[in-house]
Amino acid sequence: MSRMVRKHVYIEPEQAELLKQRANELGMSEAELIRRCIDQLARGQTSIPLDQKAWQEEIAYIRERARIQNALGSQRHWTREELYDERLQRFPR
Repeated sequence: MSRMVRKHVYIEPEQAELLKQRANELGMSEAELIRRCIDQLARGQTSIPLDQKAWQEEIAYIRERARIQNALGSQRHWTREELYDERLQRFPR
């Protein structure tokens, strides 16, 4: 990498906490996360690559919940329209 340029920026406290949290989750420094975000913006990308392991864990969790639901034999006994009708009846028009 070429010579670094020092920058001093001000961010909101919530942004500082998010930066610290995401850098920790990704196992990199806050400065490295900022550099990667800038690089992605330069390439026209607006998001950090997905954590494939986290998605695989989420998919496994969803499938397990669906398996449990099916094993219990419980099926929903309502329709979306019924829910909307019930909700609309609670509020005067």
